[in-house]
Amino acid sequence: MKHMSKKFWEDLDWARANHTQLAKQHPDEWVAVINKKVVGFGKSLKKVKEETMNKSKRKDIAVFFAECGEHIYG
Repeated sequence: MKHMSKKFWEDLDWARANHTQLAKQHPDEWVAVINKKVVGFGKSLKKVKEETMNKSKRKDIAVFFAECGEHIYG
């Protein structure tokens, strides 16, 4: 696994800690976080990563799925 920066882990921890709010704002979407701020979101993980990487100089961007919890698996 590629080494991820301390900032990546801080952003991912922030996204996890703010899951409830992110799920309300971006239900069932991929959310990209840089410096503890949402910088991109959408239904396609690939597009969110590509668009965010094109806007940012960082390559280790935390991307989090903001699941709203209204799914049935079976």
